[in-house]
Amino acid sequence: MNDVTYLDADAVVAALSPAEAVAALREALAGDFDPADDIPRTIADISAGNMIFMPSELGAWVGVKLVGVSVDNPDHGLPRIQGQYLMYAAETLQLRTVIDGAALTTLRTPAVSVAAIEPALSRFTGPVRVVVFGAGPQGVGHVDTLREVLNVDLADVAFVVRHPDRVAAGVRERGRVIAATTAEANAALREADIVVTATTASSPLFDGDLVHDGAIVMACGSHDPHARELPASLFARSAVVVEDLGTALRECGDVVLAITDGELDAETLITMKQLSTGEVVVDDERTLIFKGSGMSWEDLAVAAKITEEASAASVG
Repeated sequence: MNDVTYLDADAVVAALSPAEAVAALREALAGDFDPADDIPRTIADISAGNMIFMPSELGAWVGVKLVGVSVDNPDHGLPRIQGQYLMYAAETLQLRTVIDGAALTTLRTPAVSVAAIEPALSRFTGPVRVVVFGAGPQGVGHVDTLREVLNVDLADVAFVVRHPDRVAAGVRERGRVIAATTAEANAALREADIVVTATTASSPLFDGDLVHDGAIVMACGSHDPHARELPASLFARSAVVVEDLGTALRECGDVVLAITDGELDAETLITMKQLSTGEVVVDDERTLIFKGSGMSWEDLAVAAKITEEASAASVG
């Protein structure tokens, strides 16, 4: 183990910016790799939540993320998601690097959302208004990633939460905080150009009619086929992008339940590879939804770039 490098949360942040994480994902999608060929992850329910085993192989690397998700952890002053990422040389399967799994997930998840819809961001030619449901690491991460990737300014950022008095100081530095299910929250949503849902909700967070045509919605809150953050009615008038068809139909409750409700046809789903490579183009006037549940290849694409950059920095 003496030749194994450990990269903690600070090292992850130092090695790769949010925009660079987005670029790493777009680079993987531009090649021969198809997310449909990724190794399915395994999720095991346990008393505190669930454990997730996520293996993948890309180029010179094989990676495995071992993650524990406990929804009650914030009540104990701990992150909801904890884990480690193990990087192996693909040719020998020799362990090379161990990366803080929570930091990797925090960087990767918003990067996936933005990478999935990045070709559509050109529809915004002026400052955009962003509404984020949830004020945890993923909600904040989406704002930071959008700010780096967008070619226009953020005119307004609003975090919609159930308990405004509980948000961290860093949240208020990025935008205003609004109580959920209030007139103020609805007003912000009506004006939003980009909507992010990053919560643990199992039922719709808002009325779909509040989202205007041409807005972009990114939902990343769950990988449970029985839970959703978005109302089914919103899918009926939107172009819907998913990471992979099989994964979406197996894990993405927003998609599964919209199909069950008769508001979405599975045959109309667009994969993020199709949108990223330009195989499919979405009209700028049409609302665009991205629903992600997280896939193993995404962690590896970002982890490989982190490892590369950290190694170059240590040599330098």
